[in-house]
Amino acid sequence: MITGEIKNKIDSLWDTFAAGGLTNPLNVIEQITYLMFIRDLDDLDNKKKKDSLMLGLNDYQSIFDGQVRIDDNLTVNGDELRWSTFKDFAPDKMLTVVQNEVFPFIKNLQGNEESSYSRYMKDATFLIQAPGLLSKVVGELDDIYEQIDQEVEKQKNLKNKEEQKLINRGDIRGDIYEYLLGKLSTAGRNGQFRTPRHIIKMMVELTDPQVDDLICDPAAGTAGFLVETAEYLQKRKKKDIFYNKELKHYFENTMFTGYDTDQTMLRIGAMNMLVHGVENPNIKYQDSLSENNTDKDKYSLILANPPFKGSLDYDTVSNDLLKVCKTKKTELLFLTLFLRMLKVGGRCACIVPDGVLFGSSRAHKAIRKELVENNNLEAVISMPSGVFKPYAGVSTAVLVFTKTGNGGTDKVWFYDMTADGFSLDDKRTPVKENDIPDIIERFKHLDKEIDRKKTEKSFMVDKKDIVDNDYDLSINRYKEIEYKPVQYPPTKDIIAEIEKLDKESNDALQELKALLKD
Repeated sequence: MITGEIKNKIDSLWDTFAAGGLTNPLNVIEQITYLMFIRDLDDLDNKKKKDSLMLGLNDYQSIFDGQVRIDDNLTVNGDELRWSTFKDFAPDKMLTVVQNEVFPFIKNLQGNEESSYSRYMKDATFLIQAPGLLSKVVGELDDIYEQIDQEVEKQKNLKNKEEQKLINRGDIRGDIYEYLLGKLSTAGRNGQFRTPRHIIKMMVELTDPQVDDLICDPAAGTAGFLVETAEYLQKRKKKDIFYNKELKHYFENTMFTGYDTDQTMLRIGAMNMLVHGVENPNIKYQDSLSENNTDKDKYSLILANPPFKGSLDYDTVSNDLLKVCKTKKTELLFLTLFLRMLKVGGRCACIVPDGVLFGSSRAHKAIRKELVENNNLEAVISMPSGVFKPYAGVSTAVLVFTKTGNGGTDKVWFYDMTADGFSLDDKRTPVKENDIPDIIERFKHLDKEIDRKKTEKSFMVDKKDIVDNDYDLSINRYKEIEYKPVQYPPTKDIIAEIEKLDKESNDALQELKALLKD
């Protein structure tokens, strides 16, 4: 989560746009996103060059080297397009360079009109027209990045390792997107709540992505799950990916797919992926629940936080989803969709509202039965309602399952998360209590969970018990409360003690009256 100081700087930046005449929240978010992207491109280019040298490859060609073609009529010195260069220009020159060179450069960055990035950037518009406004915004963004780097260093230098959140600039930038999007009056209108970065990280850890996975988020938003998965692979499988030309090409062009119905989110998602080393993901405008989505038996990993209680045109929903789960509830339809889109052996970690776990409708029971009887439901992680505050107070859970098509559920692992490292109120300030490391550790060693009692934080539940309880997946159905007997003294002793206290009170009252009389 971003600190109060960074929030204050973002609020100040927001006010700067308003003073400059840009008051539409969506426009402001887009302009900030473009400028952050431009700055990140500079940093990313330097990082790629450094990584290439460290790996001994020395083959990286900077996008800013030499003369760079902007369009058919304009070629400029590439160094002039760097944030670190133009930020020091006079306001008039800065606006001319950014407006006429840098922005056209990022719009045509890939040159491939079929790429998702080019597809969503072609309609992008740079709305800042005043030199003074651009100069001030660039300066304030630089201050925000400086504050971000200070926060990262502060976390690194904490003596108590348990207090370290192990954050990086990407984590905070993701939280900045979340904070900005929270300013939209339409945020959550369609059940879309930004997933906190540390919850995304936990889900990625639980599914342990591999270099040959084909990964999808059918409700991608700003591509947070895809970005975190890419970072996970870059950290854990760096040599496997970047020393293998075929795997590197697969990682950059084929591995990641994301669908959404919001053009702004798709644009941000495409930029987000690009600055995280994925040059051409399949980021696509598509209603995942509609007939237009024909993906079936395709992906080996799905990570998602699908919209809850979203508006839904029942007539456009794919018929094969309705055959399994006839409902208008998007959270149930998305679960059905995940099973259809996964290939046999594919894994999924997704967030669902608590109602999915215990709802009594025919559709609720049908999807739970499908998970338990025809696939391998591995884990149900119950999360506290404060996880999505201040944007929503809904209680949620994480489901982890593998598509088998022929059963496989023997026991289901339940975990009762009560803390996620942040306070569960609207402020969401960092706290020491954090179950996430324990969740990851226990999930990776489920063989040690079999003998745990149902009074503990986590435990196993036999499939038979779940079937007998009408496929109820709420943890409270199976959690046992340990009552400790309390020994009370005999009743006559309690009465004697009360009479003694009563006499002492009366004596004290009489003494007080006597003193007052004197």
